Amino acid sequence: MGRAFEFRKARKMKRWAAMSKAFTRIGKDIVMAVKEGGPDPDSNSRLRAVIQNAKAVNMPKDNIERAIKRATDKNQGDYKEVLFEGYAPHGIAILVETATDNNTRTVANIRSYFNKCDGSLGTSGSVSFMFDHTCNFRINPEGQDPEELELEMIDFGVEEVFADEDGIMLYAPFENFGAIQSELETRGLEILSSGFERIPQVTKKLSAEEAADVEKLLEKIEEDDDVQNVYHTMEESED
Repeated sequence: MGRAFEFRKARKMKRWAAMSKAFTRIGKDIVMAVKEGGPDPDSNSRLRAVIQNAKAVNMPKDNIERAIKRATDKNQGDYKEVLFEGYAPHGIAILVETATDNNTRTVANIRSYFNKCDGSLGTSGSVSFMFDHTCNFRINPEGQDPEELELEMIDFGVEEVFADEDGIMLYAPFENFGAIQSELETRGLEILSSGFERIPQVTKKLSAEEAADVEKLLEKIEEDDDVQNVYHTMEESED
């Protein structure tokens, strides 16, 4: 198995926050998708993908429809996607993906978390090069052979395909998302969820005490309502 498989296995149950946080996260994704391409999922591929993700975490249909309606309201502000980069204690690189309607607030909050936990907020590009920006799709495994599917999807940029208890996972570089989504839909394959991840090229193993220092910072960041995802180079246990 490749790095995407190992990365997913280690993170699977560790970083997806409580259901209310997941709903908040997806609600922002819906707003950004509607602002970008309109409220009709048939003509808005990004919104179509977000709705699949909402269903994957059991977000009620009424919540989805309300979020779409809210996004079309002229009074609804837009969210801007902002990436923060920095270092936790013990040389661990951290990437923080945010969706914010108040960048001044978000910058101040993220900087304070790093400062309070003996980390340092860096400049743009200071650690992002240590991560591969990937896209992924989870599809219904019924009637599918992962090895055959991988061969068929190579031409669309897919680099890794594997099966787990949730379905068949496909991983590819970030920029191939649209082509892969289109091909899967053309083939009539059921996309259960999709998304983007930043996979560290190299991870660093820490002692239990050192890892606790890093976890303290990660927890503070992840509790922030503006934060969508957090990635780091610390080697994660599977416990």
